[in-house]
Amino acid sequence: MQTVSLSLFRFDGPMRRAWAFAQMGLARRGFARVPDIEFWKLCGSGTGEGFTPLPNTAVYAILAAWPDLDVAQERTQKSGPFSRYTAKAFESWHLYLSPTSVRGAWAGQTPFTATSDAGQGPLAALTRATVRPRKAAQFWKRVPKISAMIGRDPNVLFKIGIGEVPLLHQVTFSIWPDADSMAAFARSNGPHARAISAVRDGNWFSEELYARFRVQGTCGSWGGGDPLTAKKDAA
Repeated sequence: MQTVSLSLFRFDGPMRRAWAFAQMGLARRGFARVPDIEFWKLCGSGTGEGFTPLPNTAVYAILAAWPDLDVAQERTQKSGPFSRYTAKAFESWHLYLSPTSVRGAWAGQTPFTATSDAGQGPLAALTRATVRPRKAAQFWKRVPKISAMIGRDPNVLFKIGIGEVPLLHQVTFSIWPDADSMAAFARSNGPHARAISAVRDGNWFSEELYARFRVQGTCGSWGGGDPLTAKKDAA
């Protein structure tokens, strides 16, 4: 069963941040040679809640797909490119995800293979969009209200905005305790729903992908601990 990993890295100090930025181009050849890797993307992140056009020079992400969970854990924790990121980073956190539904395309392909969901525990939602350049200003005008809405939602366990190309290739990722809370946010009559309507009416995106995952496990820390465990303990 395919496993998707999302690896987040936080860097402190100008030299290490400069190194991480340079890897957006320099590390591509190394990741292409990692055994068993089926799909991978190097991404930067946004400031604040992450869903902003201003880059966060401290946080970078690696999204990858693998044939199964054991391979995903082995490669993200021990293979050369991932190990170099971990060694340079102040903090790192790996999420392991099982795709349960996938719709759309990413760079002309469908990178995730959905399987039936018989699991329990948190669910993750990922959206990836290529914003048409002439629509970018309209798109980003709506983003701050959506970001604030996600930040206020008491159910969201974790959220981050990442992207391959600033302003144009954007990925949103969030984790929810169950399908009901995820659906309630998506369907609420607020900034998010109005933005979705505007996207459809205005044809803002040239390509879209929507995927849902079951969280299989985590490794490492983020913000001094595991966000999923911390939220559960607080509840």
